[in-house]
This record gives sequence, structure tokens and C-alpha cells, in this order.
Amino acid sequence: MDVNLTALLPEIILAVVACGVMTIDLFLPKERRGAAFMFSVVGVLATLVAVLNLYGQNITTLGGMFVVDRFAVIFKIVFCVAALLVFAVSHAYLKEDGEIPHGEYFTMMMFALLGMLTIASSRDLIAIFVSIEMISIPSFVLAGIRKHDIRSNEAALKFFLFGVLSTALMLFGMSLFYGIAGATNLADISENLAGRTDIEEVSLLAILFLIVGFGFKVSAFPFQWWVPDTYEGAPIPVAAFLSVASKTAGFVGLFQVMFLALGSLAGTWRPMFGIIGVVTMTFGNLVALQQKQIVRLLAYSSIAQAGYMLVPLGVASATNTELNTTIVFAVVAYLLVYAFMETGAFASATAFSRRGGGYMVDDYAGMFARSPVLALAMSAFLLSLAGIFPFAGWWAKLVVFQALIEGGGLWLAIAMGINTVVALFFYSAVVKRMFFDRSEVTTAVTLPPVLAGAIGIAALVVVVGGVLPDLFGRLAQNSHFF
Repeated sequence: MDVNLTALLPEIILAVVACGVMTIDLFLPKERRGAAFMFSVVGVLATLVAVLNLYGQNITTLGGMFVVDRFAVIFKIVFCVAALLVFAVSHAYLKEDGEIPHGEYFTMMMFALLGMLTIASSRDLIAIFVSIEMISIPSFVLAGIRKHDIRSNEAALKFFLFGVLSTALMLFGMSLFYGIAGATNLADISENLAGRTDIEEVSLLAILFLIVGFGFKVSAFPFQWWVPDTYEGAPIPVAAFLSVASKTAGFVGLFQVMFLALGSLAGTWRPMFGIIGVVTMTFGNLVALQQKQIVRLLAYSSIAQAGYMLVPLGVASATNTELNTTIVFAVVAYLLVYAFMETGAFASATAFSRRGGGYMVDDYAGMFARSPVLALAMSAFLLSLAGIFPFAGWWAKLVVFQALIEGGGLWLAIAMGINTVVALFFYSAVVKRMFFDRSEVTTAVTLPPVLAGAIGIAALVVVVGGVLPDLFGRLAQNSHFF
């Protein structure tokens, strides 16, 4: 089996740094454990440089299991940038928390990031499954890393139980496809399934199991029940990490399996994703309307956002590669924008709650008077999630609408339009409290420089991306794998 170390260099660097941070943390005195943050940031930056060095290359290694192309490189960049932003949010959070061990925290973050990098290049069912496990296991630990907090323990337990069940079902679905196709490589599966008419029942069952597995990863209905309690009980930076990077990795794996391996069976799985996408966005938005706690509101919002990204699969074609390319472009574009606006929203919530604010939506009353810059930044993130111009979310939703209409999914576009209007109510309700409601608390909210920088970068990308959406468009255009 051929091994190209250049293609594997980002993963090698990250693995070495993660092991190094874990080892060094054992010997550092307690007052210097915060050094894990700097080591981790340097490691991810070095990984990002190695990833950027691969842009434009096309390398296949490990017997076709691992591929470096523009699709993989772009998502690796997204994962690294998202991780750096979450690290910045975590820095202030961990310093004030005092209970969470820094070394363990950043080590688990980097191991989860390692799984995300590998899933972007995985072109084999075995590689995809191993990558998902590399993401999931550290995520279980991170959700419960506040060991003496009952809510954190509950979050980790629910996350673990749902995760183990979904993983088992996903693995069973993959094994069924191995049985009927005689291969685990995605391209070989596609070739061996093309034109087969004797596998309809088995393939339907296998697809259902795969949808359950990936549905858990992307928090699609009805596999989303773990999300609100896990996001609320876990440290907020961990919730941001799960909501952005982990969910994006789930979509990357889902798209590779469905389009590269099971594209010829699109007629079977297309209607399932259309229905699941609509129900997911509707459930997420309607329940978010009732939320009084900001993290739970963002949790249900992230469920709805998953629905927006799933509905384009409801118009996929078994024969029209051009349409499928448009669908992949739309979802990749949405994921690129989503990474910044969702991370920014969680970062702003972290900043406000840890700096004299609170976790309840009512606590945001008068926020503009206390911290104008933070209020403006969070408004940008929330309005972008709602799809309001001039923030980048409007363009992300537009390209999804275009893909749905081009694919003949008018009813899906109408359902998404209605849900977009519904979502505007709970996003704008928070914005209204920040700017127009008064609060008895008048203490100014001051932010640590690292946290302020992370929020500022995310806000800048969301604003510039809304005015100049072609910046995201070019990246998404280069990321197709057909």
C-alpha cells in the first residue's frame, strides 16, 4: 500500500502536538497549566499551514482510502479556523471556570479535530467510520469534562448513549453495503451498485441505518433529542465546537457516502432527506420560539439550520451530475457561512454570560447600553442566522433556494421560506431586547483581548461575506468532488 507522507502531513503534525500537549501537561506545575492553550494554538496553526500547502494538489494514498483534493483541503481549513476560534473562546472560559483541566481539554479538542481532518479526505467506509469515532469519543469526554457538575455529567451520558446507538446502526448499514457491493471504497461501491436491480430491499434497509447514524451526527429529526441538554450541560465552548465543527464533519461524511458511493440510489434516499429536512427545520424553529435560555435557543436553532442544509438532498439526481454539483455547492457554501455565524453567536453568549450577564434571554435586555460592540456583533450573528441582508446568511439561504428550485423541489423551497420567516421571530426577539428593552443592571461588559478578537474576526467574516458573497462562492465552487 502506497503512503504519501506529504498528503498526511497535517494529520501527523496535529497528532504529534496533541500527544505532546497531553504529555507536557503531566509535568507542568498547576499554575502553568494554561500553557496548554499556547501549545495547542501553535499546533493547529502549524497544521493549517500544512493544509494550505496542499491547496490545488490532487493526491490519492493509502490504497485510495485517503484523498487530498480541493474539497478536502477547503474543509480542513474550515475545521482548523473553527477550532482556533473555539480555542480563543475557551481560553477566557477556562481561566474563569477553574475546574476544567486545561491539558485534557485541549488534547481532546485536538484529537476530535484530527478526526475532522481525516473525514474530509476519507473515500472509504472504513476510513469514514474510524474518523467519526475519532470525533465522537473525545466529544463525549469534552461534554462531561466538568466532572463535579451534575448537568455536565447528564450531558455526557445522553450524548454517549445516543452516540453509541447511532454508531452501531451506521456500522450495520455500512456492513450491508459491503455485503452487496463487495467493497468499502466509495468509488468501487458506486461502480458495483450501478445498474443493479436485485438489491432494492437490502439497499433500502442499509440506507435507513446510514441515515440514522449520520442523522445523529448532524442533529436531524428525530435523532436530535440529545442536542439541547448536551449543549446546555457542556461548557459553552464545547457546545460551540459540537454545533459547528462536529456537525460540519457529519455533513462532509454524509455527502461523500451519498453522492460518491450511493449516487445511483438517489431515487431511494432523495425523498427521505426531503422529508427529514423539512421536519427538522420546522421542529427546531417551533421549539426555539419557546426557549427562555440562550444556549437552548441556539441549540434548537442549530437543529433548524441542519434542516436547511439537508433539504437540498431532497432534489438529488441519480443521473444529473450538474444538478448534484449545484446541490453540493449550495450546502458547502452554507456550511462555510454557518461555521462563522454559529461560532460567533456562541462566543458572544459566552462573553456576555461570563462577564456579568446571564444565560436567560431576558438577561439580554439593555445589552447595547452595557456593551455596544458586543451587542452589535451578536446582532450580526443572529440576523445572519435568520438570513437577513447584509449579513452572509442571506446569501447562504439564497443558494440553497436556487438549488431547490433548479432541482424541481418547489414545495421544499416553500417550506424553507416559511421556516425562515418563523425563525426571524426568535432571532429578532433577542435583538429587540438588546437594543430596545431596559435593564436595571448597568455595569459595562468588558472582554478579554483573545475572546474579543475571536468575536471580531467572526463578525468581520459574516459582514464582509454578506456584502461580498463571492468570497465564499469561489471557495464553495472549488470544493465539488465530481
